[in-house]
Amino acid sequence: MHGTACPLCCAGVLHRANYPRKPKACPSEVLHDYQSRWSFCCHLCRRRTTPMSVRFLGRRVYVALAVVVLAVKRNKINAAITAVAETLGVPERTVARWRQWWLQHFACTALWQEMNARFMPPVQIVDLPLSLIGRFTGAPQEAMLRLLSFLSPLSVPT
Repeated sequence: MHGTACPLCCAGVLHRANYPRKPKACPSEVLHDYQSRWSFCCHLCRRRTTPMSVRFLGRRVYVALAVVVLAVKRNKINAAITAVAETLGVPERTVARWRQWWLQHFACTALWQEMNARFMPPVQIVDLPLSLIGRFTGAPQEAMLRLLSFLSPLSVPT
């Protein structure tokens, strides 16, 4: 994207203009990699263009992986999820808010409205995000990357 034309039709050239983030729920081993949000800035109109990301979901300060994994219903994987949330310092109130987002807001997003019919059998909304996680196959790391790539349109404003 660097060096390409401004998508806002001003014909300016985009330059890298990353901005700092203070990510939460990010293990210290990879914290350095998450301390900036990749972005571009037009040299003419100075407007910022942010590409899709698998690292963050929109303006959230928590890393996307945490928003997905920790929002799994406690009765499904109770002890493990609780331990990870505590280790990463994510308050229960925040995890409850993420669960609410998955159940009430995610299903209303343009992304989900467009893509949900592609899953057969249908993904169970009441079990999100776990029911969606199970649809991405491969080794655990590959499956999670596929899921985060699927969710990446949610990382930019529409």
